Amino acid sequence: QAQLVESGGGSVQAGGSLRLSCKASGIIFRVNTMGWYRQAPGKQRELVASISSGGVTTYADSVKGRFTISRDNAENTVYLQMNSLKPEDTAVYYCNSEGSTWTQGYLEVWGQGTRVTVSI
Repeated sequence: QAQLVESGGGSVQAGGSLRLSCKASGIIFRVNTMGWYRQAPGKQRELVASISSGGVTTYADSVKGRFTISRDNAENTVYLQMNSLKPEDTAVYYCNSEGSTWTQGYLEVWGQGTRVTVSI
């Protein structure tokens, strides 16, 4: 069964850094885009950053210059390096993978979420 397992969340003071990791298992994508989304209390889930199989990245304007997304295709893992964190970055962060698989056609998978709390 395909699943994404996130790690690396926690609590940090403003200006600090955290690195999130998300490892995929149970499925092999032929080509996919992996991304990080976040949802703050009372707000809709929003895209933070994404990276394609070829390494093309996109970022929300609010995190450009502070966050960096990367992936290790051999390890089926995507990372989100978060620097200069702000209180408004506080949210539950979700990993996402969508794309074409070798055996199951198109597939979209979500992780269970990891909480990030940034205090003043």
